[in-house]
Amino acid sequence: MQMRSIATGVIAATMMTTASAAFADTWRFGLEETEGSVQYEYAEAFKQLIEEKSGGDITVEILPYGVWGSSYSTLYDAIQSGAIPLSFGSGFLGGTVPESQLMSLNYVMPNDQQETAEILNSDAFMQSDAWQQSFRERDLVPLAALPEGAQVWTANKEIHTPEDMQGLQIRVMDNSLLRATYEAYGAAPITIAYGELYSALQQGQAEGNIQPVWAHENMGFYEVQDDMIFAGQSQFIANLISNQEWYEGLSDEQQQMLVETIDEMVQKGHEIQAQLNEERLSTIQENSDINIIRLDEEQRNRFRELARPIREEFVDMVGERGGEALDIILEQVEASESGSSDTGA
Repeated sequence: MQMRSIATGVIAATMMTTASAAFADTWRFGLEETEGSVQYEYAEAFKQLIEEKSGGDITVEILPYGVWGSSYSTLYDAIQSGAIPLSFGSGFLGGTVPESQLMSLNYVMPNDQQETAEILNSDAFMQSDAWQQSFRERDLVPLAALPEGAQVWTANKEIHTPEDMQGLQIRVMDNSLLRATYEAYGAAPITIAYGELYSALQQGQAEGNIQPVWAHENMGFYEVQDDMIFAGQSQFIANLISNQEWYEGLSDEQQQMLVETIDEMVQKGHEIQAQLNEERLSTIQENSDINIIRLDEEQRNRFRELARPIREEFVDMVGERGGEALDIILEQVEASESGSSDTGA
């Protein structure tokens, strides 16, 4: 009798374990960046929230740059196919979702980085038909936007005006809008893989670079550049996206949990990038004698005037839907407390 009870208990425990395993799910989360990055810190916080809220039924597997490969097109293909259901996509995403190049426009977003996060994650923009359909037509779903800090230039010469940038071989992501922008500034933009950029800068194959501060430090780019220029032209913005079939296959409870978590991560993401960028700038200054240059408003206006026509080029390039998404952002920025970089407010 006692042996039967023990056996029954073992069988019941086995069935419970099997049932738990059957309901367990793994969400693979691809990153464009390495450990120590804003995306990685965001993913760690996201993982903790999802696993806690699901009671362990969901495990988030973080896949940093290099784990899934090194070609961003490989990552985006994996998202579209569903092999990696969640991921970030930024400047390189323009080849897959042309409208996403909106995030690369210079002198559009508010000066206040938290306001940028709030505007881009507002229902008015994120849930707009223009933005949603731009991704859904490519089997993707835009879930959130993560501003990762101001885009900062580095070079081996001081840059104060567009004349200083003439002919500069500055590395940009493989994004036609970014190339057009820096050509308008007078530079000669080139594209180099992220993992090859340090050696390219060191050997002079690239003369300048554009990254948020944390990335300049994380990848050591500042070690092979003399000047760091804060022009206030843009922020580096990553799009949190998912595979559409995967997203629509989630239960109502899982979708709600995902939406709630992403909402919580708007403020958390801002805090992560602000802290990382502040700490990394201190590290750069402590470990090098790099020359820090901050453009004044008059100097910024010179670049701003050259950047403004690129908005029309963006609309011509991607079509009416991109123009609608841009108009939504401009309306939101106009109503924001700080005003836009374009107005210099």
